[in-house]
Amino acid sequence: MKRSTQPVFWLLFGAGGMLSALVGAMLVFVTGFALPLSLGFPAAASGYDAWLAFERHWAGAGFTFIVVSLFLWHGVHRIFHSLHDLGVHARGAAAWACYGFASAGTLAAGFLLLRMTL
Repeated sequence: MKRSTQPVFWLLFGAGGMLSALVGAMLVFVTGFALPLSLGFPAAASGYDAWLAFERHWAGAGFTFIVVSLFLWHGVHRIFHSLHDLGVHARGAAAWACYGFASAGTLAAGFLLLRMTL
């Protein structure tokens, strides 16, 4: 009996969906409205130096990595199953394209954030 890799992808999809539901709306509000309009934040908080300091701290880099990678995995898993619903049944090619993109994005985010923190 062949083992399936689908539980791993469903786990990443579920984690990304939960994170986007709990954190995504607040991230859009804070980074899109509150910081640029200085609603409850000092004007210096939206500057380049403040964001660079946030990303150079291990907790900020870890948070950014988790958000970027799980949002990415959630999105490509949704796209993969939407392709199937639209009639694209090339499971192998579509899976490699979708999950390969998510893997490359996760590795790129990890590499760039690790390089920034060191």
